[in-house]
Amino acid sequence: MEANVGAVRDWSGAVRPWWQVSPNDLTGTLLDAGTRRLNDVLANDPVLRSIDGLWSANPFRTIVPVDWAEVARALRTVWMLSLSRPDKAVRKAADVQAAVWTSAMEAWNDAGRRWWGMAGGKVADGSRSGSAPDGDKRFAAPEWHANPAYRTLKEMYLLASDWLLEQGERADGLDDAERRRLTFHLRQFVDAMSPTLLLFSNPAALRRVLETGGVSLADGARNLLSDLREGRLSMVDATAFEPGRNLATTPGKVVHRNRLIELIQYQPAGGAVHAVPLLILPPWINKYYILDLQPKNSMVRHLVEQGFTVFVISWKNPDASMDGVGFDDYMDLGPLEAADVVRDITGATSINVMGYCIGGTLLAITLAWLAAKGDTRFNAATFMVSLQDFSHVGDTAVFLGEPTVDFIEQQMMERGYLDSREMGNMFNLLRSNDLIWSNVVNNYLMGNKPPAFDLLYWNSDGTRMARAAHSWYLRNTYVENNLIVPGKVRLKGEAIDLGRIPQEVYAVGAEKDHIVPWDAAWRVTQLLKGSKVRYVLASSGHIAGIINPPGGKGTYWTDGAGEPGATAQAWRGKAAAHSGSWWTDWTAWLAERSGRKGKPPALGSATHPALADAPGAYVLEK
Repeated sequence: MEANVGAVRDWSGAVRPWWQVSPNDLTGTLLDAGTRRLNDVLANDPVLRSIDGLWSANPFRTIVPVDWAEVARALRTVWMLSLSRPDKAVRKAADVQAAVWTSAMEAWNDAGRRWWGMAGGKVADGSRSGSAPDGDKRFAAPEWHANPAYRTLKEMYLLASDWLLEQGERADGLDDAERRRLTFHLRQFVDAMSPTLLLFSNPAALRRVLETGGVSLADGARNLLSDLREGRLSMVDATAFEPGRNLATTPGKVVHRNRLIELIQYQPAGGAVHAVPLLILPPWINKYYILDLQPKNSMVRHLVEQGFTVFVISWKNPDASMDGVGFDDYMDLGPLEAADVVRDITGATSINVMGYCIGGTLLAITLAWLAAKGDTRFNAATFMVSLQDFSHVGDTAVFLGEPTVDFIEQQMMERGYLDSREMGNMFNLLRSNDLIWSNVVNNYLMGNKPPAFDLLYWNSDGTRMARAAHSWYLRNTYVENNLIVPGKVRLKGEAIDLGRIPQEVYAVGAEKDHIVPWDAAWRVTQLLKGSKVRYVLASSGHIAGIINPPGGKGTYWTDGAGEPGATAQAWRGKAAAHSGSWWTDWTAWLAERSGRKGKPPALGSATHPALADAPGAYVLEK
């Protein structure tokens, strides 16, 4: 995965500048040639090449990673496509203008009624796409509702935004990938144009200036200069947390270490434990302690308290010396070697296993590889927000087409790895309002320190990607989607066929997941033909949907009949909703497949003695 979208296009050709394109060209040859011809023209435009080059050289590029060349291309695509249907474009523009006038008159009339002591009218909602004022944090300041000037500005922005996004969603002649790309970059433009991002049109920031006597402006400038020096946007107070101090504090020992992993065994909470231990494979694109944050939201601590013997892999943060580490090494030195260590320490003949996100993809491949060899070292398996079928990956597809992967591989060839900041930029752009622009307002306009939030600290504590392994992963998943074709992938001499996986499976999707769409996570129920799969849908997103301990908010859905359904939508239609955390459902399922309880095993063994206290050394590598 890659986020440095600003330089993924190699515009090497030359075409006429847009100002030299005649109306005849637009209404004749160009439009008659269709959308693909249009996209080719835009891709080779020297004006867009110049925009891209200027923005890539701009130091703000490292703070706000929006690809303005792609945004410019998207805007011009909408403009040129609208020329093919001028009657429709004029009619829609007139509708938007009328809506703006209506909204403005309502805002000022409402202000007049309040001035005369009359009850105010209902606040108009100019948005049809989910950015309604009542639910949009950007417009939380009371002035956006009570002040007619600000309210008019807000409504104009929302109406214009919806109009522009609708042009992308309803553009004729585009395939799904083209429409997704167009809409994505239009949304980046819409988000970047919010009036809340300018000091003089942000009432909360102006109020802050008056309250502090201008100190907030000085603090904001200081924050901006600091971020420019660091080459990143500060999203969290980095001094507030540290693994081993107030994160990743569940007691345990590192009981095995190789060049790719540290294996952590956690200390029992007391009392008897289930006979079958649990091995957890976290994603190697992030650090493992997302599963062991603070005691109140630690999945690891919860599992230990429920009487499970828990082992977790902590992946090494690759550097240039690990350039040649391949995907087969991740399987060999990761789940396979870890499983041998776990069985040696506990005496168990087979163990349960869980894979989170890309760790689940690795787990599926490993289970298929073991099935081909007749190896039964793993018992029940759990997949959390994991992809095996990459035909539907949501907005991440914008970043992971063939040209982008080519560019990623060029970068990795130069460095020996993919830098973690580029990964982080991509994920941040998928939720730019929450993860980019809200921090721009907080840090620079309001002059505040970044918040102290454990999830944001973990999100900022990224890892690099080993070149060979990451290249193999991208091409066999996002680019070619080879895992769903039996025998298409071979690892260590064995053909990978997901349909041969025999383990019972528990799979979790997240309702608002922007990285692994819930219906894509559901596909595991169809691919694992030899398995009995229980699929559960959690509320919220990729992280909050998983890190949702009992006692908090949340909803999850299960199919009481235990059948996956013919389609994801069919499954959803008959699924039953439950209040609370899905953790309770999972631990009950896991307990039934973990054997009787008895005396807990020792931490480590004579063959694998304890090497260090958890969280170990690999997780601390920057």
